[in-house]
Amino acid sequence: MKASKFVSTRSMTTKLMTTASVGALLLGLSATAQADNWRYAHEEYEGDVQDVFAYAFKEYIEENSDHSVQVYRFGELGESDDIMEQTQNGILQFVNQSPGFTGALIPEAQIFFIPYLLPTDEDTVLEFFDESKAINEMFPELYAEQGLELLKMYPEGEMVVTTDEPISSPADLDNKKIRTMTNPLLSETYDAFGATPTPLPWGEVYGGLQTGIIDGQENPIFWIESGGLYEVSPHLTFTGHGWFTTAMMANQDFYEGLSDEDKELVQEAANAAYDHTIEHIKGLANESLAKIQEASDEVTVTRLNEEQIQAFRERAPQVEDAFLEMTGERGEELLQQFKADLEAVSNK
Repeated sequence: MKASKFVSTRSMTTKLMTTASVGALLLGLSATAQADNWRYAHEEYEGDVQDVFAYAFKEYIEENSDHSVQVYRFGELGESDDIMEQTQNGILQFVNQSPGFTGALIPEAQIFFIPYLLPTDEDTVLEFFDESKAINEMFPELYAEQGLELLKMYPEGEMVVTTDEPISSPADLDNKKIRTMTNPLLSETYDAFGATPTPLPWGEVYGGLQTGIIDGQENPIFWIESGGLYEVSPHLTFTGHGWFTTAMMANQDFYEGLSDEDKELVQEAANAAYDHTIEHIKGLANESLAKIQEASDEVTVTRLNEEQIQAFRERAPQVEDAFLEMTGERGEELLQQFKADLEAVSNK
């Protein structure tokens, strides 16, 4: 079901639903503590990439143990900040949240919003996530400091900008209000690109585009399709500036309290879900774009050429400088390792 059919309803009822749902979870904590019914929330809709990952994880757990996993989709327990807070408080055992929202909690996670750091080539990106020391060794330590056991980081798709009229240069973004997640570095990126960054909760994006509160936004193409954003923001631009990345994690106290057997089970389930999801996203962008173009005659698609991209890329260094200012020595060490990992997979 498209966001256009239900976002407005959800935005009116989210607080009531969240209060009722979280209340039910709290009431049931003691009763379910011995029942091994684990609770897992993510940020997306039915059938989206995080949902695919969550259900692959659930399926592995339930097929290989007596445990069960209850999955909560976007809006059922609130927005992204709500489900992170519930995970840190132990109400949820697992959560899937992108660094776009985690950046306020873990500033180094904003590294994914340095434009033109990641390549656009899908195979290279997927290999990077498999082999990167920064991803697989350094990030778990950063998450652990916040009481979170990082189980997997994975890419969802190349970021695509949608606007109220076609864009092909930074000048075209002048005075454009572009929705960003509540992420300081992402705001720096769009400020560098010449736009006016406008933080807005996901549940308000469709309505904001529809009413002109915002002039555009960025997301992977599958989310633009599943959320119906092309209906109210029909001009799609492939700028090549980054990938949407997300992370699946557990409440660390919960994880450390598991038996060795259950820890191994959780790790195996996360690995199985990762492998399944990586296969799922291959070709997903092309499929989603085809659906959009079939559904609407108003959609335009602009793929910037190298000269046009260079005009945006020239503005990236100031965002990298802002990242280093926000994160200090740890951020610099992470960025150096990130670049070394990228070079290693790019030179194969």
